[in-house]
Formats: sequence, structure tokens, C-alpha cells
Amino acid sequence: MSKRALISVSDKKGIIAFAQQLQSLGWEIISTGGTKATLDQAEIPNISIDTVTGFPEMMDGRVKTLHPLIHGGLLGRRDLPAHRAAMEAHHIQPIDLVVVNLYPFKATLLAGGTQEEMIEKIDIGGPSMLRSAAKNHAAVTVVCDPADYEKVLNELTTQGDTSLQLRQQLAAKVFRHTASYDALIAQYLTEQYPLDNEKPEKLTLTYDLKQGMRYGENPQQEADFYENGLPTDYSIARSQQLHGKALSYNNVRDADAALQIARDFEAPTVVALKHMNPCGIGTAENLEQAWDYAFEADPVSIFGGIVVLNRPVDHQTAQKMSKIFLEIIIAPSYSSDALEILTKKKNLRLLTVDFSKKEQSKAEALVTGVLGGLLSQNQDVIEEEASQWTFPTQLKPTDQQLLALQFAWKAVKFVKSNGIIVTNAHQTLGVGPGQTNRVGAVKIALEAAAQKAPALQENSVLASDAFFPFADNIDEIAKAGIKAIVQPGGSVRDQEVIEACDKYGIAMVFTGVRHFRH
Repeated sequence: MSKRALISVSDKKGIIAFAQQLQSLGWEIISTGGTKATLDQAEIPNISIDTVTGFPEMMDGRVKTLHPLIHGGLLGRRDLPAHRAAMEAHHIQPIDLVVVNLYPFKATLLAGGTQEEMIEKIDIGGPSMLRSAAKNHAAVTVVCDPADYEKVLNELTTQGDTSLQLRQQLAAKVFRHTASYDALIAQYLTEQYPLDNEKPEKLTLTYDLKQGMRYGENPQQEADFYENGLPTDYSIARSQQLHGKALSYNNVRDADAALQIARDFEAPTVVALKHMNPCGIGTAENLEQAWDYAFEADPVSIFGGIVVLNRPVDHQTAQKMSKIFLEIIIAPSYSSDALEILTKKKNLRLLTVDFSKKEQSKAEALVTGVLGGLLSQNQDVIEEEASQWTFPTQLKPTDQQLLALQFAWKAVKFVKSNGIIVTNAHQTLGVGPGQTNRVGAVKIALEAAAQKAPALQENSVLASDAFFPFADNIDEIAKAGIKAIVQPGGSVRDQEVIEACDKYGIAMVFTGVRHFRH
């Protein structure tokens, strides 16, 4: 008796050549619906599924493969006499090879399918056949990915059968595949039918391998880069690399942080970042000027940094950037002149990202791994307006100071807590990131700002990502000559802080919103 293969594929890529080779090796082919039509057109002999089951396809194809004559042929163990006897008694012929890929649920979702279309793209028979075959991989070869056709045919041609090792690997791949497929369906239905004031008891996430990495944060750590099963267009995962070597683990982390900062600015803006903290942010009427502001914000720290520009890179800006060592440049696009200049630097990574989709990226939840679990939270993308701020001090900020305070408040959101930043209206001047006490962060930011030219320090202001717990912070700020502060407020010692500002003639703004970033 010849061996039997069951082929039922949504993705027809490569299936004709695969089936032709099976036929030449003497295999009998069973097929369904659209797959049968494809094989018939190619004049490849095959048997319809209803010929095997004696039961017609029905309900628009919803019921066709869910039958004992199919699943018995997949699940029956060839090594157990009782199974073989049951198969013989019920006229069940074994099926030795299953080639199935599933209804395009993900593609339909990404294309904006209606709810009715999405429900119809939930495959039932396909996953059932894959799982049955994968469970019985001791005897059955199962293929869910056209990329595996060649290796299966190679072994069938050279050995007459597939090896147990290959069947084991393909079975594991099937369960990864169906788990991912089900995870996307679960995510979709959970969004469509949310629970009333309850959290889902399971968090189902799925990711696709984008690239393997040489190592993680350090050479002794293994790492890989996976992309969301439902892609986020404004992201490093969806970026297009035009030049330079592959991204490292730390590159991806830093580039992601820089992209999140750039997302908050509408005017031409350049963000320079090192080790997850902004070292320079500049905004202006044109990109070249924004670069100048970002560079002079910290010309030392920007060396070896990541730069994100929210406008196409032009010739003049590219010339200036090419004069220093940068790890990565990310922008919506590059002029031909800019590319010619920047690609001369062999190791400089040049990426493009779709900035037109940046608002859509705000909806994605952030997940962070911890030992034994993970944390999930919404992004810190609350809409804030300066009109909602309160002014608790006797002195109110000037119009120029208010512009600087708005810029500083956008920028400090991305500084690691405890985070302090000193800026003017168009660039950062000093950053105090990630200190264990706020006074320490204040001193670092003020020291960096003090090294800038006096003209840059005019109308400079200070922002704090969370409230000042004590008035000693204000003492340090006053010594540096800062005359305007923006902070959330909300400390039990707010009044002491307000009184200290009044004492020194400092205008202070309360936003009512904090921006911890751990």
C-alpha cells in the first residue's frame, strides 16, 4: 500500500512542486477545497477529502476534515496492535504526511477585516489536523511552513522516509505555530469582548523571531530579538536598515528609547541618546538647527550615541553628523546626498522608521520580564496641556520661561528616575538621570548646565519627573540661578518647597502628573 499525504493549504506557495515530487515518489495525495483545485489545475492526481470520509464538505467548508477516518489515520499508533486492529475494523487508512497551513487570520486582521471576516478566518480543522499529526510524530511527518518542504523532500528522496529527529523538530514547530495562532485569536476576541471590571485570567502574547543576536547586554549573555505577532509600524522591529552592521541588543534597547522620545515632538527635532537616557534634545524650525541644538547640549556624551531625527535627513545635517562617531541614525528617510555622505562610514547603522504611524504606536502595552513572571502596563502617553498647570508660587513664569517649561516637561519624561533636566526653550542643557536621591540628580543636571555658554543658560528652567520631597533641592537650584521649575507637586512638604521658591524668587509650576521611568 502506498503512503498517504494529506495536503490542505491556504498559502499555495511551492505546493505544486512539492506535490509533484511526492507523486513521483509514489505517494497518494488527499486534498481539500481550494488545494484540490490547485492540484487539479496542475494535473497532479489527488483524492478529495469527501471521497475518503464518505461525507461531503458542508457549512461553507467549516466541516470537512473533522472526521474519524481522518483523525484516526493521523492519531492511530502503528506500534500498538490494539490501534492497528481498530483502524482495520473501521476501515481507517493511516496518513503518513500532513501538509497544512492555516486560514490567514493575522493577514486579515492587519488588512482591517470586519468582525464577521475575522470570525470566518478562525481555522478549526487545520489546527486540529496539525495537532493530531504532531502528537503522533513517532510515525507522522507534519509540515506547517512552506520553508520546510525542501528538507522533507530531501529525506524522502534519499532515505525513503523522514528521520525521527526531523519529525520531532517539525512537531515542535507545529505546536509553536498553533499556539501563536491561538494567541492572536485570543488577543483579538479579548479586545472585541472585554470583561466587565475584570482582568483577563491569562495574558496571551506571541512574538516572531526578527533576528538572532551575537549576545545580550554582555558577551556572556545569549539574546534574540523578537517582534510582536501583530507588528507596531513605528518601532525598531519594523525599521528598515539601509546601511551598517546588524543591531546589537543594547542598540535595540537604546534605539527604542530614542524613538519614544522623538514621538512626543512635532516641530523638527533631534534626539541624541546614550544608555537609555537622552543626552541631547534639540527642536527648531529646521532639522539642521535642531541638530546643532542637540549636539551642543552635550557634545561629549553624544559620541557613540543613537540619534533620531523626525524629519528626512538633508545634505547639510548629514554633513554635520558625519563628523562624529555615532552608532545609529534613525529618520523617516534620507536624501540621496545624505545617504552618499553617511554610507561612507562603514559601521554606521542607518535606519528608517514610518513616523506617520507614531500615534498608533501609543496603544501598545509595555511588558517587562521579571524573575518568575512579567509586568504589563499602558504606555505613559497621557495628553497634557499647559493650560491645566497650576502656579502655586508668588512669582509666575514669563512667557519665555513657560515655553522652556513645556519643552523641559516633555523631555524629563524620558529621563530615568530620579530624573532632573535643565533646558531652555529649544534644547536640553543638563541631564541628571537615575540617581538614588533627587538632590544628587539635581546637582548632576545643574553641573552640566553650568558648563554651557551664558547665552544658552538665559531663561533656562528645571524639570523634575516627580515631586521634590524636601526644600533642600530648591536650595541647590537657587544657587545655580534657575528661576523657573516644573514638577508634579503632591508631596506632603509641598508648602515648604513653595515657601523656598518664594524666598529665592523662583516661579514654580505644578503639573499634577508624575513621570517615573524605571
